[in-house]
Amino acid sequence: MALTDGEHDSALARAMGALALEAGAAALEIYRSDFTVDAKNDASPVTEADRLGEEIILEGLSRLAPEIQTLAEEAASAGKIPTLGRAFFLVDPLDGTKEFVTKTGEFTVNIALIRDGRPAIGVVYAPAIGKLYAGIVGAGASLARVADGVAGPFRPIAARKIPARGLVAVASRSHRGPETDAFLSTLDITDFAAAGSSLKFCLIAEGLADVYPRLGRTMEWDTGAGQAVLEAAGGRVVVFGGEEPLCYAKKDRGFDNPHFIAWGRL
Repeated sequence: MALTDGEHDSALARAMGALALEAGAAALEIYRSDFTVDAKNDASPVTEADRLGEEIILEGLSRLAPEIQTLAEEAASAGKIPTLGRAFFLVDPLDGTKEFVTKTGEFTVNIALIRDGRPAIGVVYAPAIGKLYAGIVGAGASLARVADGVAGPFRPIAARKIPARGLVAVASRSHRGPETDAFLSTLDITDFAAAGSSLKFCLIAEGLADVYPRLGRTMEWDTGAGQAVLEAAGGRVVVFGGEEPLCYAKKDRGFDNPHFIAWGRL
């Protein structure tokens, strides 16, 4: 029997989650060791966890959906840019490498499926804190607790309605600057949470925060999975200064994102 589109996306999300768990297990093993840190051409840090995680995910995606190309951070950094179709995978095998190096635990494994320039499916796995988020835009988002590399049952999550007053803001632990503080000063913020990696999207998706401004550089693989989870949970991600959604396949920009703001539910 042929799968419906919804059944296909659910099966794909489960398979992407399984790959994230596998890559996360490898990352945790390295995290708990005396690993070395190298520098890429842009001076950003990279570890064996980044490389091994990407290898695991790329091999798995090639078996899962060989007809779909994958844009992955470490391969792209080495100049390996595939010809992307209307649908493609986005992979960041270790988002929050600085958090990985400083051992805050706030690093994530990210896999997204992009369709026609928009996030469609995303999984975000935080191995050190045992959380696996999954989202299918239009069908909902969910969260599973992970123990010993095994995910428990998923429960639905949803972004909360943005209150008129008393917002909770979340911003980068490593990349918060004066522009971000200036923007946040225009809102009625009563609480603030700092977090690393794509966990910022997930805190809003889980209903624990309301707004995440990013007024600094990010790449598409940094945001695709987190945006998918948040939008599946009822939130949105828009280009800073307007209402245009954050889109993908921006090859003419080198896959750089513009500044953006992630919000909870209107």
